Amino acid sequence: MNKTTPSLLGRLRMVARRNRFIRDERGVTMIEFGLLAVPFFAVLGAIVETSLVFLAGQVLDSSVNDASRLVRTGQAGSFTIEKFQDTICDNLYGMFSNCDQLRINVDNVSDFKSTIITSPIATPCVKDCAWVLPSKYNPGQGGSIIMVRVYYKWPVILSWPGLSLADQPDGSRLLGAVRIFRNEPFAGGGSGTKGSGT
Repeated sequence: MNKTTPSLLGRLRMVARRNRFIRDERGVTMIEFGLLAVPFFAVLGAIVETSLVFLAGQVLDSSVNDASRLVRTGQAGSFTIEKFQDTICDNLYGMFSNCDQLRINVDNVSDFKSTIITSPIATPCVKDCAWVLPSKYNPGQGGSIIMVRVYYKWPVILSWPGLSLADQPDGSRLLGAVRIFRNEPFAGGGSGTKGSGT
């Protein structure tokens, strides 16, 4: 027998093993899952967080609308800013982890046309943006034009460059709700200005 025969047989066996390895599909699902898991869960997380942010904005808006109705009808005339805040918080369904972080400003405005809604946060800011909107509660009197502004810094969990919902340098998203209305002509007046500082 020729001496080259064993090496030829060895090569043929190696080729056969290689071909079997190439055709073997065991574990392919795990490999594919490993490749796709990170982008899949990233997209899933982004969808969940986007949904939560928009839901929180709608819940805040609805709660402020309900609380503003109490001001408009004169039922909140004797409220303090803390009581008004509690009224809003009662309708937030526990979504907002710290209601004390709500920035509330209820005040009289001269007329509808000249009303300007400005940013409640100092801009531009680099890291910690300070509130420039003072905390204030002045529900006015019957017939007064009132502007109710409520803001909250919603913490954003997922933050990727170019894909984050955060619009503040501290990684939060500013949620807000504003209502401007004329009080109904109820008897009596409001309790005056009640602020808790800036």
